[in-house]
Amino acid sequence: MIKLKDALKKEILARVKERHTLDETEFEITATPQQSFGDLSLTFPFKLAKRLRANPRQVAQDLLPLFSGLEGVKTAEVAGPGYINLFLDRDAFFRTALGSLGRTSLYPEYHKVIIEHTNINPNKAAHIGHLRNACLGDTLARCLRHKGEKVEVQNYIDDTGVQVVDVVFGFMDLERKTLADLDSVGQKFDYYCWDLYARTAAYLEAHPESQIRKAEILKNIEHGRDPEAGMSQAVSRRIIRAHLKTMERIDVGYELLPCESSILGLKFWEKAFALLKEKDAIQLSREGENAGCWVMRLADAKEKEKVIVRSDGTVTYVGKDIAYQLWKFGLLGRDFFYEPFARNGAKTLWITTTERRPAAPAFGSASRVYNVIDSRQAYLQKIVAQGLRVLGFEAQAANSIHFFYEMVALSPRSLKELNYEVSENEKDRSFLEVSGRKGLGVKADDLLDRLETKALAEVEKRNPELSPELRASISRAIACGALRYFMLKFARNSLIVFDFEEALSFEGETGPYLQYTFVRLNSIFQKLSDRAGVGNAELEKLLREDPTLLDRLPENEGRDFWDLVLYAAQFEEHVLHSVYSLEFSHLAKFTFNLCQKTNAYYHLYSILGEGNLDLRNIRIMTVFYIREILRTALSLMGIPLPEKM
Repeated sequence: MIKLKDALKKEILARVKERHTLDETEFEITATPQQSFGDLSLTFPFKLAKRLRANPRQVAQDLLPLFSGLEGVKTAEVAGPGYINLFLDRDAFFRTALGSLGRTSLYPEYHKVIIEHTNINPNKAAHIGHLRNACLGDTLARCLRHKGEKVEVQNYIDDTGVQVVDVVFGFMDLERKTLADLDSVGQKFDYYCWDLYARTAAYLEAHPESQIRKAEILKNIEHGRDPEAGMSQAVSRRIIRAHLKTMERIDVGYELLPCESSILGLKFWEKAFALLKEKDAIQLSREGENAGCWVMRLADAKEKEKVIVRSDGTVTYVGKDIAYQLWKFGLLGRDFFYEPFARNGAKTLWITTTERRPAAPAFGSASRVYNVIDSRQAYLQKIVAQGLRVLGFEAQAANSIHFFYEMVALSPRSLKELNYEVSENEKDRSFLEVSGRKGLGVKADDLLDRLETKALAEVEKRNPELSPELRASISRAIACGALRYFMLKFARNSLIVFDFEEALSFEGETGPYLQYTFVRLNSIFQKLSDRAGVGNAELEKLLREDPTLLDRLPENEGRDFWDLVLYAAQFEEHVLHSVYSLEFSHLAKFTFNLCQKTNAYYHLYSILGEGNLDLRNIRIMTVFYIREILRTALSLMGIPLPEKM
């Protein structure tokens, strides 16, 4: 549809400009509200009439002869007070739509795009909020790649932060463990650290004098001094591997793990600090509460001065992030060293290091950067962009995109399913924010385990004849699809209230409903092969032949066919809209609506039971087209395609 609209726009503009001056921005092609009005509508006669001081309908009538012979358009007519409505050539449109399957009409706009997402502190297990971040970031990456962009996905590892320091303190000072003792931790390591982190936080609060030792640990880690630095790296690396396994369960992956320890070790901040001072972008504050600090002065912000370097010489989070952002755009003049960290099939995941290693792929140097971070970090992300701006990098500041979102809560019913205690007062609430409840939180793996268990029960009920291995595989696919769709279907500025029953329902606006629709379409082709001998070879032959039989459809079926195909053809417009608005709820809603229209169509028009060969062939081609659009849509949202449901 995008390609057709672009071609029509170019041709119509050229024809109209032979008579009138018309700017491209004044020209828009929109869908009509109903089939009787046509398929596409033009409103530019209204703007032209205003300039000509003429009647819009008369202007449209005068221009109507110019619309004769437009490729892909059967007829054009004037409607209402001055609209020009286009009726498409349905046979030609359907031929083109079938022929375009597997190809995109979108095109890249940037040299390279970096997406930073997930970014879990490597001190304990991932929690439910991290799942929303990862689903949004991964879907953005999939859609941009579909659009043709070269995409590099990074998962920033804050392996020298205070959260890691707390766990190192817990191991070394509370439990008196050495590096060798870490191998003896019996339970899941990230779960063990989850509990240890909570115990350490409570201990530090009760023993404030321990902050001296904590500061010592932090300093030793930042300067690479053992045993603290060695313990920090060992803990971080094990937690990172646990996080990767968690994200693998929802099919989320990365190209690079940039580590904060590498930023410190390779003196990235020192280089950025020198640049900021050279450009007078930061100043040394000599009085007031920020005396002795290096600050960035801000005109339109809640703080007139933002501390970048504290009076004790330590750099703040936002300072390190400015250095990292400069590197992402290739503006720092320094680079990391890299080493392989893990493999996923033929794909290598790289991690940064401070030691020179053999050749690695070229990372960084993007022309657009998306930072997927929750809305609480909006102010700090503005400071990062401002840091680039005051250095004179206006274009890069404009291309520093904060992809923000709201948090995830759980329904009381879901908390009870996870064996969390819910008080009488909490039972009647619509949701509970659990991440800060007395040090408790909902671990991502616990949530996924429960989703898989509930999905397995449904699969066993519906398909008891399947092997245990296949039932388990299907339940994992359903759990992943349920979670990913639930995380995408809400606007990103909305708080999500996760509920197991709602997410796993096979009916309504859920991932399993979309998967069920795809499986249902797949089963049609399996039955066609088994019962009617229409296999892949016969399908390919049918698709190669011109589907010029649409005039043989009964009136009602012709209307329903066109409504379904025309809607499906808007798929890439919805992908583009989702990318530009960073609202993947649009793509989710489009896919849900497509499934609803498809199920309604198939309910009315049988394929296997149709005796008229022409009608059956048209329906086969229609369902084939919808299935392939749905396959791509589900893939872009990271929703698996199970064999059965």
